[in-house]
Parts: sequence; structure tokens; C-alpha cells
Amino acid sequence: MQLLLLHLDDALELQPDFVRACKFAGAHQYFGKNAGQQVRLWSKQGALDDLSREIVKNRPTTGKDPQLCFMGSGDFHHVTALLLDGALERQSGAATLIHFDNHPDWVKFDGGMHCGSWVNRALVNPCIQKVITIGVCSHDLRSPERKGANLHWLGDGKLELYPYEHPPSRVVADYGTGASYRQERGALHWKSIVEIGEENFIDHMLSRIRTEAVYVTIDKDVLAADDAVTNWDQGRMRLPYLLALISEIGSRHRIIGADVIGDYSTPSYAGSLRTQFMKRAEIFIDQPRMRQGAETMRNINSAANHALLEVLAEYMQ
Repeated sequence: MQLLLLHLDDALELQPDFVRACKFAGAHQYFGKNAGQQVRLWSKQGALDDLSREIVKNRPTTGKDPQLCFMGSGDFHHVTALLLDGALERQSGAATLIHFDNHPDWVKFDGGMHCGSWVNRALVNPCIQKVITIGVCSHDLRSPERKGANLHWLGDGKLELYPYEHPPSRVVADYGTGASYRQERGALHWKSIVEIGEENFIDHMLSRIRTEAVYVTIDKDVLAADDAVTNWDQGRMRLPYLLALISEIGSRHRIIGADVIGDYSTPSYAGSLRTQFMKRAEIFIDQPRMRQGAETMRNINSAANHALLEVLAEYMQ
């Protein structure tokens, strides 16, 4: 396994014990805060292409070993699309993307990528057989069409979404019935983890992965506030259950790459005044403003990162 710390903000540097553990494990580090200010929240494709080239240049040349990347705030989740492309280029055959998140990240976005749109980029990659999104609780599912959701992937069978718990989603168009939902009376009724049961869901999830190879991306906002402190509203999954899901996946499938995001950092943007204004306006609307103290945030996030590093390293040899 190759371990990469992608410093696009200061989130990981605020966890020196975790960084030390990663360095002891042979981690490579890329310090790209200027690039991070450019691409944070959303970015035009040119800046993302530049960042992708820098990541490749800083990747050790040790064959096809899977890469595990920690990269700070969930505002950078669209960088996962770049890491996924690299992982798929290093292996042959189809793969399944396992996506743990409190948000579906499926909105339509023109001219680049948004941290809430990147799943669309993953779904058009011919090597991705399916995306399975797990743990959503956010209001993004309340009326997803009005929020720009690209729901046709559900009907096409390329996307399955299993909320941790969520009421039916109101929709206008007809999406039929899929593996993770049924449509009745203008609403999508989800097969949630709470409805299926946590233990039963493990078996159900495993039955839906039809490829040997999987890529795992984890946004820690899928976790309850006792287990992570993030820039976004958070879900209800607990850390031990997330670790159990990863263990079950890793024991039955080949993890070709993984990334972890969702550490809190103070937003900082570059670009034109208009771009900075638009991004600040977006987070003012979408991101909560109540935070715990710095020491508490560091301890909670570092503990989760240590646990995720341990379990992922075990199955990415």
C-alpha cells in the first residue's frame, strides 16, 4: 500500500500525532495549499487537471500498489474523481465505487466539478460498473430534483443509494424501481440501513458488489458528531459500524484505492472576487456554523483517522 497525505488545507497538520503515525508508515506528503484554495468547494477543469498532474508527480513509482489518501476537508471530495481515475489506470477490469457520505454528491454542474457533483464524473468512467452510496441522511434527498440531482443514474442501475435513514424523496419524473428504492405516488422510497437493520445491511451490501475490485471513498460527515467534526452537516452512522463495513468489503474484495476526507478546516479561497464571493455565499447557505473547540475537534478527528488508517491498511496490502 502507498500512503499519501494530500495537504490541500491545514486539517491534517492540526493532527500532528496522526501525521507522525503516517510518516512512520512510510507516507508521502504533497503540500498544495495554493492549489487547495483554487479548487476548494468547486473548480474549473483546468485547475483540477493541474492538481492531477501534481499528484501523479508526487506518487512514488512502486508499481501498482493501491494508494490510500487522506486529504482534509470534505470541500475537496471532487478530488476523489482524480484519485479514482489514477487507481483505475493502474489496474485492469471493472470496479465498483463504494461511497460513504452524508450527501449523494450527484448534482449537475457545468464547466468543472463541485464537491457535490463528482459522482457523475465517476459514473461515466467505463471501468466503473456501479457506484454504491451508503449512509446519506442529509436534506439533499428531500426534493432532489429541485436541488439538481442527476437521478437518471438510479433508473439506469449504475447507482445504488442506501441512506442511513431518510423519509421518501418527492420527485416529478418517473424513475421506476431500482435495487435501492421503489417509486410510489411521486416519491422514491429508499431501502435504508435502519429499515434493513445494520447486521442485515452488511450482507445486502456485499450481495450488490459484483466486481472483484473496489475503490472506497469515505467522507467522515457520514458519521455522527461524536465520531467526526466536519465542515458539513453530519449523518448518524457510528465509527465502529463504518469500520465493520470496510472490514467486510476488504475481506471479500480487492481494494484498488481509497481516500478519506471530512476533517474540519477553516475555508480559504483563491480566484476572482466573484468566485470567492460565490463560494462564501454557498457555504453560508449550506454549511452549519456551530463548531466544537479546537482541541476537541483535533482529538475526535485524529482518533477516527487512526482507526480508518488501521483498518484500510490491513486490507490494502
